[in-house]
Amino acid sequence: MKADVTVNVIGSYCPMPIIKTSQKISEMRVGQILEVLSDDIGIKKDMPAWCETTGHGFLGIEEEKGVMSLRKVSKIYQYSDSTQRNRYPSILSS
Repeated sequence: MKADVTVNVIGSYCPMPIIKTSQKISEMRVGQILEVLSDDIGIKKDMPAWCETTGHGFLGIEEEKGVMSLRKVSKIYQYSDSTQRNRYPSILSS
């Protein structure tokens, strides 16, 4: 899945990646995908936990040369119609 928005937090460490992610995702529409680029090892645990706490869907982590690409869906639980629900069926069924 292609990201709608990318936020680069490479070189930032806890708590900045989560703070910058929170700021960016608050500007996004429900169902859009945010990609976070980070080299902070702690984000592997922090980001899934933050997504669960805030109601965002976590799509996973891809790691290449020490840089992690984390993908998530903005507020997957606030769908107002079946069009959005059908856009990400695997996320909603988990």
